[in-house]
Amino acid sequence: MGNNPFITPFDSLPSTLSIFPLPGAIVMPGAELPLNIFEPRYLNMINDAIASHRMIGMVQPDPNGEGGDAVCRTGCAGRITQFRETSDCRIEMVLTGVCRFDVGEELSTTRGYRLVVPDWSRFADDYVDHTEQLQDDHERLMQTLEHFFDAKGYEADLAMLKQLSVARLVDSLTMALPFDATEKQMLLETVEPELRLANFIALIDGDFDVPDSVTRH
Repeated sequence: MGNNPFITPFDSLPSTLSIFPLPGAIVMPGAELPLNIFEPRYLNMINDAIASHRMIGMVQPDPNGEGGDAVCRTGCAGRITQFRETSDCRIEMVLTGVCRFDVGEELSTTRGYRLVVPDWSRFADDYVDHTEQLQDDHERLMQTLEHFFDAKGYEADLAMLKQLSVARLVDSLTMALPFDATEKQMLLETVEPELRLANFIALIDGDFDVPDSVTRH
């Protein structure tokens, strides 16, 4: 990601970030999330982001939080990389994950959407290419995925998946597979790529108990 001229360098990431709370929806660094925007406050959010750094933060609401507005402690910022206005006043877009963040102070706004101070400090490693670091685990991961897809009756293009690095496979499938919101959040919050791989494999093997207390803000 360091060679991508469109990606904001880690030390230049924004000091404020709009957030889009959406249950069950996460984006991981380098992965793509299609979104359909239609609420006026979120249309404002996208228009404002495009006029500035083109980034928004995806976070999951905390179902156990007080007052209904609580969000999980950690989200991931993504850059708007595709954008289309429709005739019925929607925005169809693709958000490409850049870097995770911890949710800090929430700021007041006049445009309807929520704005926070992101803490990027735990996630500088999101800018590191882990292809070589995890390559020895590629065959084990593919064998586990084949067994998982067979057991669930899922159709998958295994030849295409084999071409992806371990890190890209784990992050993309974390978003795509039908994990519940707590499981997705656990994987999102796992900083170390080796531990995220181990947790991902444990989840698809069915022998992982996600803690009841997912960190919240």
